[in-house]
Amino acid sequence: MDAVLVLVLILSSLLLLSFWRQNSERRKLPPGPTPLPIIGNILQIDVKDISKSIKKFSEVYGPVFTLYFGLKPTVVVYGYEVVKEVLDGEEFSGRGVFPIVTKVNNDLGVIFSNGTKWKELRRFSLMTLRNFGMGKRSIEDRIQEEASCLVEELRKTNGSLCDPTFILSCAPSNVICSVVFHNRFDYKDENFLNLMEKFNENFKILNSPWMQVCNAIPAFMDYLPGSHNKVIKNFAEIKSYILRRVKEHQETLDMDNPRDFIDCFLIKIEQEKNNPRTEFTIKSLVATVTDVFVAGSETTSTTLRYGLLLLLKHTEVTAKVQEEIDHVIGRHRRPCMQDRTRMPYTDAMVHEIQRYINLIPNNVPHAATCNVRFRNYVIPKGTDLITSLTSVLHDDKEFPNPEVFDPGHFLDEHGNFKRSDYFMPFSSGKRMCVGEALARMELFLLLTTIVQNFNLKSFVDTKDIDTTPLTNTFGCVPPSYQLYFTPR
Repeated sequence: MDAVLVLVLILSSLLLLSFWRQNSERRKLPPGPTPLPIIGNILQIDVKDISKSIKKFSEVYGPVFTLYFGLKPTVVVYGYEVVKEVLDGEEFSGRGVFPIVTKVNNDLGVIFSNGTKWKELRRFSLMTLRNFGMGKRSIEDRIQEEASCLVEELRKTNGSLCDPTFILSCAPSNVICSVVFHNRFDYKDENFLNLMEKFNENFKILNSPWMQVCNAIPAFMDYLPGSHNKVIKNFAEIKSYILRRVKEHQETLDMDNPRDFIDCFLIKIEQEKNNPRTEFTIKSLVATVTDVFVAGSETTSTTLRYGLLLLLKHTEVTAKVQEEIDHVIGRHRRPCMQDRTRMPYTDAMVHEIQRYINLIPNNVPHAATCNVRFRNYVIPKGTDLITSLTSVLHDDKEFPNPEVFDPGHFLDEHGNFKRSDYFMPFSSGKRMCVGEALARMELFLLLTTIVQNFNLKSFVDTKDIDTTPLTNTFGCVPPSYQLYFTPR
């Protein structure tokens, strides 16, 4: 009985301490809903559609407010002006905490690291990717070759009903592989099949409601069973494969003739071997390649998969794109990036896919690098920030009827392509996506090549095709679907 009493007293003290701490912090931070001790606002948030909950909170508390994911306060900014201000601000260029990634990557790599480590790795990664052709003609040739391989794989379906998930994962992954590993994979390669399976599985799990609870209350990951353990296991296998490839590169490295990203990193390690504070180590290499490989593969392949679903449903859009392709490119020449300036409707279609699907709706979390006065509030150093990209990409003043898929959002009254400052699916500022130029090129060339060569046909009436994401949490997961690729 005494033991039970002691336990009750300890738990009561912890709850009171948590409540006192939250109240003390809340007086300094922007307003927001009242959090519960320990779990914060998690019960007030729809863990299947966090963006929807954030929009509702913004209607009550304005463009800057605070939510508690567990014990940790997170400042949320909603709307183009405040989102842009935060993303472009040096004082908000830190990376927020993402517990599951911290667990598997130990704050290494180029996406989730901070401080000097992040700055050096980002600078190196950008320079190296550019040297290997990112955004240039040389990488365009690689994407065109992969697009041809993709067309051949789609032809092998013989116009039969198929799920495009795996095939559409292979093409962008192979482009990244050519930059990172200096080779592409055959679409039936067992290692490749295994990696694609891990990528797809992790993306689904990371966007599950359970994973949102785990990230809010990370202690769950240490003591409870669940799908988070599968994510950790999958990442371990991916990193193990990358480490094997690194060791192969070490055995054949030519310091004067780097073949790919891994070679360049190994040369940098050698150059810095006498620097005790170097950020360039084998562990850092594996983490950085994992970031580039996983992010560069999954985001582009998911966009392609979601994009084809939208084109499958909106047959009038597909018909207009095909008409423009036939006029500018024809049926036999390979699409190239120079074609884009003469294809405003196709360019608008690609932009609209990215705007509409809103792939990473709340962006990757940022953090304050110092104590900041922002919009009459004081945001302490280390505070996480959510920048709602949904509030920008679905702004109804910039994009009338934002919930409708319409390439006209990026066309002027004369049918010319119209740029928009609100188009930021790759984020903005110092933390924007390292592979933006590569992803833009891939999406235009791969989508255009597919639509040039195939008619997309659904086995259900197009009005019955549902384009609503399965979940809308860290990322938007498109629903599964099947279609016929009929050669034109």
